[in-house]
Amino acid sequence: MTTRRKFIQVGALASLASFTKAWGKPTSKVSKPVVISTWNFGVGANAEAWKILANNGRALDAVEAGARVPEGDPKESSVGLGGLPDRDGRVTLDSCIMDEFANCGAVACLEHIVHPVSVARKVMEKTPHVFLVGEGALKFALEQGFKKEKLLTKESEKAWKEWLKTSQYKPVANIENHDTIGIVALDAKQNLSGACTTSGMAYKMHGRVGDSPIIGAALFVDNEIGAATSTGVGEEVIRIVGSHLVVELMRQGNSPQQACELAVARIVKNQPQKSREIQVGFLALNKNGEFGAFALQKGFTYAVYSNEVPNKIFEAKSYY
Repeated sequence: MTTRRKFIQVGALASLASFTKAWGKPTSKVSKPVVISTWNFGVGANAEAWKILANNGRALDAVEAGARVPEGDPKESSVGLGGLPDRDGRVTLDSCIMDEFANCGAVACLEHIVHPVSVARKVMEKTPHVFLVGEGALKFALEQGFKKEKLLTKESEKAWKEWLKTSQYKPVANIENHDTIGIVALDAKQNLSGACTTSGMAYKMHGRVGDSPIIGAALFVDNEIGAATSTGVGEEVIRIVGSHLVVELMRQGNSPQQACELAVARIVKNQPQKSREIQVGFLALNKNGEFGAFALQKGFTYAVYSNEVPNKIFEAKSYY
């Protein structure tokens, strides 16, 4: 006799099989250590992270070192130094970090500091809090020895002044093929950590904070299961607590690839019209070294570095 619970389980598995079939094989696997990160600039981030992982270093140190690479690159206009400003011409940065023990730290709307990911780590390690914002985050960073610097480069200032001529705020999917960097790693001791950092949406309202510094939205690490990160329009990731959702879907037995696909499908279900016009992508890694990625639109790339995959860029499959 078929019970109601068995009926639901069978139905759910059938639905999942139908859903994932459209995009091919469910997962990819490499041996530990491994680091994966979003977008093409993930190659530079991974290379720095690998220096630590290849020497039996801790995943937490690796993801911080990796995230600092695009943060410090003035040519990257969506992360750290050189990030495009808000509509008032102020560069505000958001970042978070999380380790294998569920320790986490975050900062948001932080100005004048090139490496917010390192400030987020200090919040995690030096305070009883998880999240510091605005002037409080800046004060804390300066107390911790971080240097106050000008983040608005001539190139970003020129782009902002050009934008002011129309002041039209309409995010474009995959513009310039880069966005937030999310990075997660599995070290040789089979421990996971992750980080996420961004300058946020260009020309946003001053004070706007997206998903990037929010634990559970842009980043979540569960050392028993896996880790996930996100990129794209943060408001839609926040609505579904995206990275936490991906990890919980892995907990239920889904592969990283399947979990990312199901999370994207949740966004489509919630926002069927808007989802056609924006980009959101998820990237996930589990304890077995299996990884997966999926996005709303074509064009989301990610980088993988392991003993088998020497820092290669992949393009994620997409819903549309």
